[in-house]
Amino acid sequence: MHSLNVDLGERSYPILIGSGLLKQSMYFAEHIRGRQVLVVTNETIAPLFLETLLSSLSSFDKVDSVQLPDGEAFKTLDTLNRIFDALLEKRHDRSTTIVALGGGVVGDMSGFAAACYQRGVDFVQVPTTLLSQVDSSVGGKTGVNHPLGKNMIGAFYQPQLVLIDIDTLATLPDRELSAGIAEVIKYGMICDAPFFAWLEENMDALLARNPEALSYAVQRSCTDKAAVVAEDERESGRRAILNFGHTFGHAIEAVQGYGKWLHGEAVAAGMVMAARLSHLRGWISAGDVDRLCSLLSRANLPQQSPSDMTVDDYLQAMAVDKKVQNGKLRLVLLEALGNAQISDDTPKDQLVEALRACGAK
Repeated sequence: MHSLNVDLGERSYPILIGSGLLKQSMYFAEHIRGRQVLVVTNETIAPLFLETLLSSLSSFDKVDSVQLPDGEAFKTLDTLNRIFDALLEKRHDRSTTIVALGGGVVGDMSGFAAACYQRGVDFVQVPTTLLSQVDSSVGGKTGVNHPLGKNMIGAFYQPQLVLIDIDTLATLPDRELSAGIAEVIKYGMICDAPFFAWLEENMDALLARNPEALSYAVQRSCTDKAAVVAEDERESGRRAILNFGHTFGHAIEAVQGYGKWLHGEAVAAGMVMAARLSHLRGWISAGDVDRLCSLLSRANLPQQSPSDMTVDDYLQAMAVDKKVQNGKLRLVLLEALGNAQISDDTPKDQLVEALRACGAK
C-alpha cells in the first residue's frame, strides 16, 4: 500500500492506494469517527463492490446504503435528495459518516450531501473509476450540475479519508478507463513534464491494465494534485491550473447534454483547444501540441470538437463558467509543457481561431 497526505492543517487527510484495500476493515475503523454509516453508491457499482464494503463496515452499529441511478445526467438536485431521504428515513444523526462508493458523480454528490446534512457530517471517498481516483475524489470539490452549467451548485468540503483500491479498475469499461487517462495526462501537461514523458513510454501498459503501471499513475497523479490543493484549497489562485481543458470541456458537456460525452473525453478535446490557444499565443511549440494529440490518440481519446458545435456554442457556454470573474474569462494555458498559468486576457480572435482549428464551426 502507498500512503500520502493532503496537507490542509486540521482538515488534512490521507490517501491510501493499493490492491485489496476495500476488504481491509481496519482502515475504515481508523478513520470513521462515529458509529453510523450511510454508503452511497449507484446501480452499476452496487452489484460489484457493495457487499464487500458492507462486510468491511460490519463492526459499526448502524450501516445503511442507498443506490442512485448511474450517469452524469443524474448529477442533479433531485438525485441529491435521495441521499437526504435515506439519511432522514433511517434516522442518521450528525455523528454519521457518508461513504461514497463509486465514480466522480457519486463522490461529488455524497460530499455535497455531507456538507449540507445537519450542517456538516463526515464523509469518506472510495473511488472506483480511474477518473475519480486521480481527480475528483481528492481536493474537496463537491456539487451537482445545473442545466446551464456543470458543478455550479456545490461546496468545498474535505473527506476524512480517500481509499483507492486499484482492483476496482478491473471491471471498468475500456471507454471509462480512457476517460480517466485524460485526467492523468492533464497532470503531465500542467505541472509534471517528466510524468508526461513517462506516460508516453507507458501508455500501452496503462491500456492493458498493468497493475504496476496503473498504481504508479494513480500515485503520481494524486501526489501532483495533493501538492496543488495544499497550496490553494479553495481555488483562489494556483489551484485553478487543475482546470486545464475543463472550461472547453464543460462547454462540450453542457451543449451536448451531460453523459453523451464522458467527462474525460470532453476534457481531452478541451486540452487540445487550450494547447492550440497556448501555441497561438506563442508560448508552446507546435511540436508540444502534436505530442499531446499523439498521446490522446493512443489513449483512444478525442482531439476534436463535436462536429455539430459552433464557436458561438462555446462562447455562450463558457460565459457562465465558474472561471469567469468580473466579466473576464479565465483560461488555463501553457507557458511550457509542464507549466500551466492562468490567463484572463486572451484575445477573442485567437480563442476563435483555436476553436476552429479543433473543428468548431
